[in-house]
Amino acid sequence: MSPEVVAALVGAVALIVATLITATVPRRTRGAVEADGAATREAVEALASRMDARIGDVRDDLDEVREGVARVREWQAGHDAEHLLIGPRPPREN
Repeated sequence: MSPEVVAALVGAVALIVATLITATVPRRTRGAVEADGAATREAVEALASRMDARIGDVRDDLDEVREGVARVREWQAGHDAEHLLIGPRPPREN
């Protein structure tokens, strides 16, 4: 056989092998990607549920802080009213 024919056969075999590789690899990769996608979805859903729980905890904490601030403001208003009713203090004598 002449070198041109051998080169053509080697090229043809390489083309067939490359075609077979590209035809089979995406199927395997697709399955791996789908499995990774399912694992990723599960991880994201678990993270979302934990974040939802944490957000609920933070909301509860903020509600408690707001209630505490409201109680302090009520006390301050009553205390200021007491001072207004009592009047000014006489000056201290040293």
